[in-house]
Order: sequence, then structure tokens, then C-alpha cells
Amino acid sequence: MRLLALLILASAALAQPPAAPPKQQRDLKFESEVARPPESESAPVTIPRSYALIIGVAKYPNLPDTAQLNFSERDAEAIYSILISPEGGNFRAENVHKLVGPRATLDNIRHELENWLPSVTKEDDRVLIYFAGHGFVHQGRGYLAPYDIHPDRIQTTGYPMDSLGQAIGSKIKGKWKVLLTDSCHSGAITPAEDAAFLNKTLLDLNRNLFSLTASRDRERSFESAEWGGGHGIFTYYVVKGLEGLADENRDGIVTADELAEYVRRNVREATEGQQNPTSDRGSFDSAMLLSYLPSGAAPGTPPPPKFGTLIIETNMDGVEVFVNGKSAGVVNKGTPLRLPGLPPGVVTIRGVKMGYEPDGPREEMVYPGQESTISLRISIPRRRPRAAVDKFDDALDQYNRGGQEAYRRAAALFEEAFKLDPTYSQAALYLGRTYDALYDLETATIWYKKAIEIDPDYLEARASYGGMLLGMGSLDEAIRQFNLVTQRDKRHTLAWYLQAQAYREKSMYRESIDSARRAIEIAPQNAEAHFWLAESLRMSGKPAESTPEYEAYLRLSDFDSKLAGKMNYYVGSFLIGYGRKKRAAQRDIWQDLRSMAYFGLCENAKNLKKYSEAIGYCRQAIKYDPEDPLAHYLLGLNYAYQGSAAGSLEMLAAARRSFEQMLTLNPDLAEAEFARKNVASIDHALREAR
Repeated sequence: MRLLALLILASAALAQPPAAPPKQQRDLKFESEVARPPESESAPVTIPRSYALIIGVAKYPNLPDTAQLNFSERDAEAIYSILISPEGGNFRAENVHKLVGPRATLDNIRHELENWLPSVTKEDDRVLIYFAGHGFVHQGRGYLAPYDIHPDRIQTTGYPMDSLGQAIGSKIKGKWKVLLTDSCHSGAITPAEDAAFLNKTLLDLNRNLFSLTASRDRERSFESAEWGGGHGIFTYYVVKGLEGLADENRDGIVTADELAEYVRRNVREATEGQQNPTSDRGSFDSAMLLSYLPSGAAPGTPPPPKFGTLIIETNMDGVEVFVNGKSAGVVNKGTPLRLPGLPPGVVTIRGVKMGYEPDGPREEMVYPGQESTISLRISIPRRRPRAAVDKFDDALDQYNRGGQEAYRRAAALFEEAFKLDPTYSQAALYLGRTYDALYDLETATIWYKKAIEIDPDYLEARASYGGMLLGMGSLDEAIRQFNLVTQRDKRHTLAWYLQAQAYREKSMYRESIDSARRAIEIAPQNAEAHFWLAESLRMSGKPAESTPEYEAYLRLSDFDSKLAGKMNYYVGSFLIGYGRKKRAAQRDIWQDLRSMAYFGLCENAKNLKKYSEAIGYCRQAIKYDPEDPLAHYLLGLNYAYQGSAAGSLEMLAAARRSFEQMLTLNPDLAEAEFARKNVASIDHALREAR
């Protein structure tokens, strides 16, 4: 069989996709019965009247020093805050009773559980009970430890768990009942054996009970200063889940199933399997609504993310850290703040201290399954008018929401902040980013230049401006901006890897390789730096060196861009330079880059004559971008080479189909003539075989 004469281009051009579908979310009705216009044709979901009891005890006067806890009361306050938040539990504050510290006595706990809740709840209500503190097992029975428990009289000073089960099962009314317990022996509430510790009433309730406990029976429940500045690990992830991180399908609702899965997965990973939250008892409605997040709803169903961690360090004590506009805790000098369980993607980080200018907001990337350290520097006494700062904060909240309407509101507010303080270079920078997101490049350019004019050393502004220029194809000016940044800050990762992209697009592969390697040296987990290094190595004829860099990119970027907020993924610093046409078409950049990475792996394998391996990579490239004609062309080449080498008519037939698909997608490419010749050669070979 004759060997076909086949050629291939070195790089791929990406096709523009159709626009994204309009945003949809469920219509919800609130307790007040205020009508809301329907936003979709989905069946409405009702948030029922809701009651909660929050109990937290850290310091026990009758227990030894070794038995004292550190963060249980802080945990209770965190649960209280998220429950009464309109971007959270949506409980009315007056319906949430809190027993913290000395108020959490046995008498008060008994009164709330056995008198107050039974007296106010009705059949259609939602009821939540949270306990953080010690739990004890005594003579085969489980007890929650009130503030005034005495270790010599646990039976009379502890609150029996079977009494808790009886109260929930037969006294407290409600269609949705939630029990969250974070205590050393909380697993005793739902033991592995039916006969263990708790009255069978709790397990066989005819009501809808969702019981999520911090650990299995006989496991410890850990707390640590590393978790958001000090929390029980279980409660830390419960709060994060209710804040929206458990909302995997991005419909703006956190259900019981979503919260249970999110908390179990993260606590197990955080403790290396030493603590395993349980929710395997009771017959609860898996769609039970625990948290409503109207601003977080988004279309699509992304795959479960592999969460990442940010470690925040600072040069001063008492710096409050905000992530996407929400307080994440306070960090002190020499004691980093660890923020695990964050979904991968771009986030805005800001450090705030009273009397000083904040550090940020600046955009950072959370990498899946990775830890990244962020250094905040607070040093300049505040000089901005409070009114301007307040407007900026409101604008940043809109910017973080993403979407065209939110960006328009953000632009108006940023402009108001700038009018109040014409030296507000941060407002000018974010006006540049916001108009960039709105595809108004002329206005974006004005504001980027204004930020640099006000503060010539504002490296974040120069890097962002360079990214916009890169996306527009103004490569020389983009490189000039990146050079200015890297000359002044040798560790500016963003500028280094965007510079690598700019050099790659100008076919300056040696310079691109150097810049990408500098970025990787500073931040080994930066996925895009590995991508551009792989691209330039491939274009330099070094497939064996290029392949592991593509693999590193694919490993580090194994998440779905929708998790980070669709539009913010396009304009966020980490991908600001990636192609104006793609962003204007609202193309999912994450899919484009993964398709390109697999295309590069396919060509590398072909050049190393590993045709079977190349075929697999090309198929993956087409999976992420079915409309890429060059991926189909390259797949056809590999089928043809493999078919010629193996004498396989089936492989040649597959090659023909790939070439035909390429011609259907774009018959005007330079490679089209070779595709037609290959089709004719294959047809001739197939006729001879008959």
C-alpha cells in the first residue's frame, strides 16, 4: 500500500462559537410573599418560614484546662451570620435564638429545644439546630455538653442525645429539619450500629430530618487556627458551603445533598481521612433548601471542582482579608491566614486596616488542589475621602458579580468614586477593566492610561493594560508594558507569563521560553505559564520538552471556568490577554486552551511517530472544540500514518472522514488542498483493495 504524502501546519486557529444562552435561575417566593417576576419557566421554589437554635460553648468552667476549646463560640457566631444573611440561609433574625458561652446552660438549652421551638414551629416550617462544643458518651448514652456540665455528673448536667432526638422527632414541627453538630463525639448522634447511644426515634423519624455531624462515632472533631483564622474544620466548611461554594450546579440554591457532599469531601481531604462527617441516617429530602444565593445563580452544570487554598500573609497585625468582597478573616504579622475549600478560578483579594490605604483589590488565581501564598502589604496612611471609598466598594461588589448589567452598574459607581477623588488610581484601573469587560476598548484605554498617569508605578495597572493590548493584537506596546513591570518587579508572575504569550504570538520563541520559565520559577502552579512554555517549545521543534509542560497545564487547570463566574474568567487578570475575538464571542476560554493543549500534545506525539497516542490526544482536542478544522486535519494525518504503517483500511477510512470533516468546516484553509489530495489518495487505495 502506498505511503500517502501528507503535510501539517504548526499551530491551530480557533473557531468562533455561538453566543452563550441567556442566564436563568429559579423563581423563589419569600416569607413576606412579596411577588417576584418569574425569570424562567421552572417550577417556583418556596423558602418556608424558618427557625433556628444556635449553641456554642468553648470554655467550660467545670472542665480541666486540657479540655477547653478555642473556636466553638466563634463557629456559632459564623453559623448565625450566614443563617440570617439574605445571601445565605434567609432566616429572619428574630427567629434565630443564640446560646453562646455562659448563656448555653442546661436549663436554657432544654427550654429552647423543649419549649420555645415546639411552641412556634408549624408543619410547613424549616427548623435548624446547630451545636458546637463538647460531646460525651457515658454508660452507653450520648450527651451534648452545656456550659455548666460537670464531669462527675454527666447524666444530670449533660443534655441527652436521645432527648434531642425526641424533641426533634415528636415535639418540634416542620417539613424540613436540620441538625448540625460539631463536637468531639458528635458521631454518636448517628452511630454505625442501630443499637448505639441514641434513641431509635432519631433514626426512624417520619419527618424530614437532615442530620450532618462533624465526625463518625469514636472519631475526633478537629479545630484549628488555620481554618479562616480559627474554626472547627467541620463548621468552616459548613459556612463556606452555605455561602455558595456547595452550589455545584450554580442554580443559586444550596441543597442538603450539595452541602453534605461538599462538607464530607473537604473535611476528609483536610484531615487526611481522620475526620469523616456523616449524614447517612434519617430520611431527608435531598433537595431540601438550606441556602439561597440569588446573585450566585448561573447557567450550566459544571463538573465537581477540586478546590484550592489561599494562604494570606501580611506585614501588620489586624488586617482584615476580603475575598470577592466578603470578609474571610483577620490575618496578623507572622501568622498567615489559611483559606482552604475555594473553588478554582480568579478571585479578588483585598487587605484592609483601619487608618490605612488597603492593599488591593487585586486579582489572584485559585488553582485546583493547590496552595498559593498571597502577600498583603499595608503601609500608606489613608488619604481618600470615605465617600469615595464607599462608592468604590459598592462598585467592586457589582464588578465581582459579573455579567453585562452588573458591569454597567460597576462602571457608573467607579466613575462616581473617581469624581469624588480624582487621584483614585484604583478606581481608574477598575474602570479600565470594567470597560474592557464591556468590549468598549477605546474607553478602557483612556482609563488604563489615566491610572498609569496618576501612579506611574502602579504595576497592576500596567500589566492589565498590557493584557488588553495583547488581546487586541497590539503586541509591541503590550510587550513594552510588560517589560516596564518586570524591570520594576522581578517577581510579577502575571507580567512574565503574559509576556511569554506576547513573544509566542510574535514567533519570538526563545524570549517566550525565557519569560514563561521565569513565571514558573516564581509560581510553579501557574497553569498558563506552563501552557505558553509548551507552545513555544513545540514551535521550536522540541516535542519531548514540550509535552510535559502541556501535561502540567492540563493538570493545574483541571476545572471549569463557569465555577469562577463566566465573564470574570474572560476579563480576570489571568486570562486578560487571550484574544479579543474569543472574548467578544463569549467563548469559553478554558475549553479553547484545553483544546489547544491537546492539539499540541497530538502534534508532539505525531512528530515522535507515536501515532496511536497522537490519535487519542487529537480526539480530546476535538472534544473541547468540535469546530476546529485543524484538529480534524491533524487527526486525519495520524489516522493516515497509522493506517499506512499497519496496512489498515479501517484507519485509512477514518482518516478520510477526518479530512472530509475538516473540508466541511473550512474548505478555504491552506491545508484544504492537501486534505483533498489525501482524500483522493485514500479513495484510490480503498478501490485497489476491493
